[in-house]
Amino acid sequence: MATYIIGDLQGCLAELDTLLNEVAFRPSRDQLWLTGDLVARGPDSLGCLRRVIALGNAATTVLGNHDLHLLAVANGIAQPKAADKIMPILQAADSSDLLYWLRQQPLLAEYQPAADKRSEYKSAAQAQPFVMTHAGIPPQWSIEQARAAARSAEAELRSPDYQERLAQMYGNLPNFWQADLTAVEQLRFTINAFTRMRFCHPDGSLDFGYKAGLSDAPGELTPWFTLRQDRQDPPLIFGHWAALEGECQVEDIYALDTGCVWGGSMTLLCWETGERISTPCPLYA
Repeated sequence: MATYIIGDLQGCLAELDTLLNEVAFRPSRDQLWLTGDLVARGPDSLGCLRRVIALGNAATTVLGNHDLHLLAVANGIAQPKAADKIMPILQAADSSDLLYWLRQQPLLAEYQPAADKRSEYKSAAQAQPFVMTHAGIPPQWSIEQARAAARSAEAELRSPDYQERLAQMYGNLPNFWQADLTAVEQLRFTINAFTRMRFCHPDGSLDFGYKAGLSDAPGELTPWFTLRQDRQDPPLIFGHWAALEGECQVEDIYALDTGCVWGGSMTLLCWETGERISTPCPLYA
């Protein structure tokens, strides 16, 4: 019995299958956790959705920005991006079922290891629970605040008013959490923090202007995870930031998007052993 975590799929079904076959994944025995962005620029977003759904309770995923954009496109709120390959999902006979399932997925998921598995862990850190979101957790929030914000936003996305909520999620402001934000502003900040965040200003406010790696970032910007490194968080798992190439150099924070769709690789982390396995990918995007 093992717990495997894989970075952004982005429609790269063949690479997902390669990794699962390499570890002899069995849904009756193992668990698969996914950092979101199941769909978008790879060749088989429809296949990725169907594969993850078919795993049932053996799979846990969080919503990514591309997943949410798919929902917005499907509901006539946004236009498809030129590079996305999501039309097969929208045209599928089971499209409504697929999109309904996607809308039920969380923004934040938490893993609790079974007591009888603790002896299998290589380190004390990996005997702990972990928290997973697509892009990370903003520096302003404690884990408890992040959990509460996620549950509130998830309820809105699952509500009868979900189409209105999807329309309200677009925009870069507010970029700083305050108690007096309106309900719409809270929703937008929460979705942006969990699905789009990379850099922050020193005060913790979010910046969406720079999207590349760390080496050339403007001096006033700091990766969100460096502003969390003094917190007593459980291990944090995230994807979204392919330019990091799976490295963030902060203890107990794990970057797993290694740029499969961009010609990099897809990476799997075995939580029990700490082993990482990667498979190379063609340039799809």
